[in-house]
Amino acid sequence: MALDNSAEQPLPVRTVARSIAEWVSRLGRVWVEGQVTEISRRPGTVFLTLRDPVADVSLRVTCARAVYESVQPPLADGARVVIWAKPDFYLSRGTLSLAAVEIRPVGVGELLARLERLKGVLRAEGLFEPGRKKPLPFLPRTVGLVTGRASAAERDVLENARRRWPAVQFDVRNVAVQGHLAVEQCIAALAALDREPEVDVIVLARGGGSVEDLLPFSDEALCRAVAACRTPVVSAIGHEPDSPLLDHVADVRCSTPTDAGKRVVPDYAEEVGRVRQLRDRARRVAVGTVERERSRIDALRSRPVLADPTTLLTTRAAEVGGLRDRSRRCVNAALDRAGHDLDHTRARVVALSPKATLERGYAVVQDGDGQVVRDPAQVSAGAPLRIRVAAGDFGATAG
Repeated sequence: MALDNSAEQPLPVRTVARSIAEWVSRLGRVWVEGQVTEISRRPGTVFLTLRDPVADVSLRVTCARAVYESVQPPLADGARVVIWAKPDFYLSRGTLSLAAVEIRPVGVGELLARLERLKGVLRAEGLFEPGRKKPLPFLPRTVGLVTGRASAAERDVLENARRRWPAVQFDVRNVAVQGHLAVEQCIAALAALDREPEVDVIVLARGGGSVEDLLPFSDEALCRAVAACRTPVVSAIGHEPDSPLLDHVADVRCSTPTDAGKRVVPDYAEEVGRVRQLRDRARRVAVGTVERERSRIDALRSRPVLADPTTLLTTRAAEVGGLRDRSRRCVNAALDRAGHDLDHTRARVVALSPKATLERGYAVVQDGDGQVVRDPAQVSAGAPLRIRVAAGDFGATAG
């Protein structure tokens, strides 16, 4: 309800506080769940703090000593409870608190049922899918480790990793691994390591414990923070039977912190042996290849054409010589035949030549016009004639 006031007519503190108290007093009782911390027992009254297990929010709670002592098992720091209380505003101190009427501890069965419901929600969102999980690097430059200070889990991870790979580097962030501060500190350390460029893998490690001790590692906020990391996250919480929700969200789940130390780095001796085997295998392959090629070269060199390269030339030279002689004989034979044919033709020509007839004593008579006289009637007495004999010709007169 608004109060009339101004800078000239301000309200006194008591009026504002009384108005707040009246408004809070109209609120009814409410069931509230949280973690109990800072228990202070006074005669007749018990004061405690009820903290939200996810967010950094808390409320003061007051209750009668009888209400507190009626809770079984007795309350302790970190216990999960459900309180039926009425909000109350104290005027003298100006603080808000809850006046508890009933306190009920949250049993293991109820916690497990809630975890199963949360598990179903996260699975439906795909946070457990193998396809979204990132593979671990073969040899990380730096391993981020989130664990309790001076804990057995820290010692197991460091010793086993360094025993396998002595040069491995760690960036250790010590946090609370149980209680109301565990989730907040784990998320902060996880985010800080995820921002480091040299950190290639992050390990969340804790030793074994009860279901209540391991509850922070089934917290929804922590699970979502792990799913949002760009760096691969290894979960090494508790022992083999323990299975917090973080195991399903993380990229790799290890049964124990010791197992995590063995998974994040390779074994130096094994890698040296593998390198030696690969080197020997490469040497055998190289030597075998060289030997095969050498044998192939020897086989090629043993062939006649390579054993005595002049053999082929000699054979071809003999073939060329034979062809040359054959061609020469053919040409000579052709020339001889042509010469004989020419002689025969010349003899026939000579035999058929008129000169040959003249050589035998015959003569050719031509008249004054140069016509051959074949009939005496062709010339008259006293006509000039031309007589041609083998040695020449001479003139004559027809009688």
